[in-house]
This record gives sequence, C-alpha cells and structure tokens, in this order.
Amino acid sequence: MTVIEIDHSRTRAKGAVAGASKPAKARVKRAGPIGPQAVSGRMRRIKWAILVLTLSIYYVTPFLRWDRGQNAPDQAVLLDFEHGRLYAFFIEIWPQDLYLVTGLLILASVILILANALAGRVWCGFACPQTVWTDLFLLVERLIEGDRRERLKSMNVPLTLAKALRIGIKHSAWLLISLMTGGTLIFYFTDAPDLVRAFAGGDVSATALTWIAVFTGTTYGLAGFAREQVCTFMCPWPRLQGAIWDPEAFTVNYRDYRGEERMSAKKATELRARGAAAGDCVDCGLCVNVCPIGIDIREGPNFACINCGLCVDACDSVMTRLDRPRGLIDYESWRNIERGHRGEARGSRLVRPKTIALAVVSVGLAAGLVGLLATKATGAIAVLHDRDPLAVILSDGSVRNAYTVKLLNKTSVAHHYTLAIKGIDASLSIVGRDDGTPITVEPDGSESLRVTLTTASPKDADVVFIASDETGGSVLSTADKFVAR
Repeated sequence: MTVIEIDHSRTRAKGAVAGASKPAKARVKRAGPIGPQAVSGRMRRIKWAILVLTLSIYYVTPFLRWDRGQNAPDQAVLLDFEHGRLYAFFIEIWPQDLYLVTGLLILASVILILANALAGRVWCGFACPQTVWTDLFLLVERLIEGDRRERLKSMNVPLTLAKALRIGIKHSAWLLISLMTGGTLIFYFTDAPDLVRAFAGGDVSATALTWIAVFTGTTYGLAGFAREQVCTFMCPWPRLQGAIWDPEAFTVNYRDYRGEERMSAKKATELRARGAAAGDCVDCGLCVNVCPIGIDIREGPNFACINCGLCVDACDSVMTRLDRPRGLIDYESWRNIERGHRGEARGSRLVRPKTIALAVVSVGLAAGLVGLLATKATGAIAVLHDRDPLAVILSDGSVRNAYTVKLLNKTSVAHHYTLAIKGIDASLSIVGRDDGTPITVEPDGSESLRVTLTTASPKDADVVFIASDETGGSVLSTADKFVAR
C-alpha cells in the first residue's frame, strides 16, 4: 500500500486540532499493493456514469462515419499520417494548420487550470484515462476475486487450484480489455471497418500488430499494476497542482474541527450525555480503505489526492448509520476549514478575479479557434523567388525575375485557377503553359509552376501573386519581391 506521511505543521496531530494556514507537505513511501474497497454513493454513481460515457466515446468513435465527398475518407475521426491529415467530423487539419491544434492544446490547459481553481484535481478523479481504466480493472477484479477483505485474505492463503483459476481469469479479462483498448487506438489511425475485416481475414500488417501489442501492454501495466503510482509519481500534474494550489477551491477535505477527537460511537454518546465534547469521527478507517491512492484525507491536504470523492461516500454512509450529520468529509474549501476552526460561518468564492479571468481567457480562446476554423482557407499559395540569379537583364534592357509558385488544394474536388499579379507593371509567363489554360489542381493535391515576370521599367517593388478559382469559390494570394538588379 502507498502510505503518504504528512508533515503535521499544517494539520492536526492525532487527537488535536490544527488551525494554521498552509497545507501540509506530503512524502510517499511504498508498503505493498493497494486494494481499495468498493463503496456506493453519489460520487461513485457519477464516476460510473463518466466511465460509461468516456469508454463509449472511445470505443465507438472510430466507427462513426462522416461524408466528406468523393476522394476523401468517410471516417468521422481519423489521424491520417500517411497523407498528413487530421479529420474530426467537419474539421480537416493539414500540417500547415497545426496552429489550430496548438490553440486547442492551450485552451485545454487553461480549462484544466480553471477546473483546478474551482475543484482541484477533479479531472484526475473522474475523467482521466488512467482513472477510468483503473476503475474498470478494479471492477473486474472485484467481480472475480471479491472485495477488499476477500482479496487481502487471499493474499495470505497458499496457492490452490481455485485461487490460480481466479487469478488466471482476472488477468485474461484484463488482457482482453487491454487488447480492445490497444486495437481501438489503432482504429483512429486507419479506417476502422477495413482493419476489422483485415483482422478477420488474418491480413494485418506487422506494423499494426506491433503498435497494438505496445498499447495493449501499456494499458495492462498501467491500469492493472501501476495504478496509484501513475497518479502519484509518474504524472506531472500533482506537482503542478501543488504549485497552483488554491485555498478557495472546493476539494475533498476533512472537517477536523468537527471530527476530532476520534472515538467509538458508544464512548462519544457517553461523553455527550455528560456534556463533554466528542468528535464525530469513529476512526473506522473506511475513508482510507476506499481511497484508490491509499491516503488518509483526515491528515490534511495531500498532493496525491485525486479528488474522486469516494471517501466522501464512505464517510457519509457511516454518518448516516450513526444518525450523525453527513459531510464530515466533503468537498470544501480550505478557507472554510479555517473558518470552521474559528467558529465562523462558511463562505464561497468560486466566482473571484482568478476564475473570472480564466473563464474569460477560455471563452476568448474558444471563440478565436471557432473564428479561425470558420475562415480557414480551402487552398494555399506559396512563392519562392529564384536566388541565383535574383534578376536577369535581357538584351533589350528589360529585367526578368523567376519564381516557383506552388498551389495547394485542401478539398476533395478539383479546382481550376488563373494566375495574375499586381504591384508592378510586368508580363507574367508560366513555363509550359503559354496557351493561357487554367491551372488544374487535383483533389487533396498540389501543383508547382515555373513563373517568370518581365518588365521594361525595372524597379525594386513588392509583387502580389493572385490565384483566382474559376468557380469564384476562393482567391489565394501571397506577396514577394521583384528585384531590378
């Protein structure tokens, strides 16, 4: 089990109540595997709902179709590395559009920081892939080997045929889930139905099999064995979370001013009957037993806590049975914990300058990305000026510059362009196309042209190349220089 040891300078020592103003620093040591106990309650139901939703999206999305017209793939979400394309429903990203992906990553980071300012590591506890697949693996483990008590008891029992059979079935189920996960991930990089048919026919490339094996092994190792080590040691977010920890965020906290001192329910009843103070916590340890990370939230804020709220469900169930108020462990801000120590009323500052600023930035980034997507060109033009020589002086005194012009068609239909210039009085000639016919650029293709500009009145000037689509659907332009000498 992973044991998180706390520097109690911020939190209470057992049997005392603290009231300082900064969270504890935690250090972690290994003490055997963690086997969290099953729990039911509101947080657990929310986690199951998110698990079903996220896994459904993951496994189903590669099989969704989206009609993009002729000569274009019809898979709704596809990372087509062979042709350098990223398709997501109506969105098509080329390598030249990677600034959109960068913008999306920045937006996701800002939203994650906003979520942290509101509710700490809530992403980690509910929607992180590591959490989702670990929950799925734990469900399989419980169904086959029993809940925590049965599993712990089984660890100290010699290996028997029945025990070996249960272990074998569990790992077979884990491997099957891992194989489905790895196989599905490959579907995002190729046409999913075609790959399924290739599997059925035994005609799968060695490259696909290799990547499936890699992703299968990764899922099996991380969700089956690494589990809390990923959340505590491998993921950088806990350390970053510690750096941007916000005392106003509603994270999982223990109301120690209400729970301490801990004692049995019987002893607490006796003390209260005599008018003495007694804490609500009966030290049952259920909050620790259900924690997927294996920490004791009663020891104060901990960087390893993923804010999943399972300890909230566990503690509420105990308080309900004892006919005591729920919420001894709850989503609560650290400021309110401090107010509780001072006997002050609770407050909420979820809406504050920090969260408003982050929300405004998120909305602004989202609006900017939508605007960029809406105005994204379906084609592109690029011009490269000849460097050696920059200019050629002809026998009649006129000057000629040469360029390589490249037209790019980002659609699934052919486009026909006419090329023109402005900014200088010069004649334009396309090598090999003196008949003046339009330039045809094939679907999802490009066309390179050798272009010369010749003028009898040479001067250094900016020149704009304009490619007009015959259909009037788009006008592409880019600027370069005309050099007189």
